Amino acid sequence: MKKPEKARRAFLKGAAVTTAAIGTGAAASGVLAGTQETTEPVAKQGYRETDHVRVYYRLARR
Repeated sequence: MKKPEKARRAFLKGAAVTTAAIGTGAAASGVLAGTQETTEPVAKQGYRETDHVRVYYRLARR
């Protein structure tokens, strides 16, 4: 079996390093993770028994 060429190895190594650098930079800036903080608090609504939930419960009892 032939050994991979050095040029191919260098290309793959460079591609991996470039991908890692781009991913790290994007994550640090909050682009990928969406880590920008919101100033408005999120209101919790809790459990609500809506019509479709009542239908599900009715059908599940059968």
